[in-house]
Amino acid sequence: MGATHFLGSQVGGSSVINYSYTDFPYKLLAYDIYWFFQYGWAMPWIVWPITPSDSGELDELAFTRQNLFCIFMHVILCILQIAFIIALPLAVLFPLWIDVLALGAFFALNYLLCLLLNGPTLTYASDERYAPALPEHAHEQWIFLNGVAVGDHWMKNNLNRLAITFKRPILGIHNQTSGILFDVVECLIQRNLGYATYDVRMCYRIVKEKLYNPQYSKVVFILHSQGGIEGGLVLDWLLQELPQDLLSKLEVYTFGNAANHFNNPHRHVASQALAQRNPAAMTLTTTTTAHVEPTGSPISPVAVASLKRNASSSGANGTHGAGNGSARAPSLPKETSSMSSSRSSTAALDRAIGHVEHYAHSTDFVAIWGVLHFCTSKTANHSMPRFIGRLFVRASDRGGHQLCQHYLDGMFPLEKHAETNEFIGAADQNEFMDSEIQVGREGDAGLNAREAFAVSYMGRDFSNEVGFHGEHIKGRLRKRTVRVKDLSRLWQYRNGGSPSEAPPLLYSENGIIRNATL
Repeated sequence: MGATHFLGSQVGGSSVINYSYTDFPYKLLAYDIYWFFQYGWAMPWIVWPITPSDSGELDELAFTRQNLFCIFMHVILCILQIAFIIALPLAVLFPLWIDVLALGAFFALNYLLCLLLNGPTLTYASDERYAPALPEHAHEQWIFLNGVAVGDHWMKNNLNRLAITFKRPILGIHNQTSGILFDVVECLIQRNLGYATYDVRMCYRIVKEKLYNPQYSKVVFILHSQGGIEGGLVLDWLLQELPQDLLSKLEVYTFGNAANHFNNPHRHVASQALAQRNPAAMTLTTTTTAHVEPTGSPISPVAVASLKRNASSSGANGTHGAGNGSARAPSLPKETSSMSSSRSSTAALDRAIGHVEHYAHSTDFVAIWGVLHFCTSKTANHSMPRFIGRLFVRASDRGGHQLCQHYLDGMFPLEKHAETNEFIGAADQNEFMDSEIQVGREGDAGLNAREAFAVSYMGRDFSNEVGFHGEHIKGRLRKRTVRVKDLSRLWQYRNGGSPSEAPPLLYSENGIIRNATL
């Protein structure tokens, strides 16, 4: 059985380091190129292992006609692009007009070949036969943004694999491929210049529309590979523009994340200070009540807020504020004479975006170059780059980079019907989710740069689940074992399930339906 390591979310702060995503682009590019070759030993694991293909034709490397065509086209594109890069210095030997014609001809050929892979549209939807829309999930919108080298065939397979795993329709936003080498160049531009390509801008618009739609109380954003870079840029824009109550509807889950940062700031400076000084105190429950009286003008309201905060130690069952039992999805607020709301939360959950989880293989080159490089360290301290979110790192011979064949088949394997041999959903038992994690070994509270392991564990809203019973000894937790399934929120969504705060524990705040625990 492969080992699984868990790292709590990094704690945000005001410190700036020599090497982070806010640095000069030329410096970031130099570091990226350096680490690209340093981690080059892991490149074979982008496609390795080639077998098994547990999801059948849904796997990227399964022996099917469509997959073979996609692989053949990428081989042709790689040969052409390598030849182009090698020949590029020779351009100085020819007149400018010849260079322009040659460049134009090459990019036109590359574009036409990519059309055979990409298809005509930017958005896709999973097939209804894998996950029909159900009334109990009408308040949710699931969105997927793909990674490098994915054409429309692999995009559809990714969506269908996610749909059958979580039993929900999935909306896909297609990060179209330009060939593997050009996609890597695009990654460097996006990571180091913060440049938002067309698909990033369209993804931002779509996610923003879904968050503003009062029908949805939850928007689940799944990212893979380069999609982690693009999704991180989308989140940066959302954090700048959207109100906090809308951001709390968002949940983000990544696989093989290639980003160099992932932002999710605390909503209050007090909770951030608690995370740095005393992580165990972050599990205290805080209740906040607000009352607002707008003026006659809806354009320039004068708010009078009264905040009452009472901290009480959280037990096995979470404490929720008034109004948490409302499951009705209201419309956006109209003019009213007064508005009030009440909510309860732990400081560990006091972040702008509801939940962020990262899943990575320790041998996946893209993850090593991305999330693992920026999120892990032997000695956690304030100088670490900001990469917010829980991180699950798996060391296994099944480790690779492909979403379906490596990540989902290894972490969320499917179960077949005994008679028809058709896939019926995610298996309730698997090696990864049943693997044990030692509490207290990762995220030492004394180093202050991460949430302590107990914070990540107790920071969940357990409601009717069994509470955490670790004992404090001289500032540390006595070791006990928990399993990955105990910490993974995404696991709770399998086969149409939902975490414990799902309806009826959703409630309305100022006309916006949101999670009751935030």
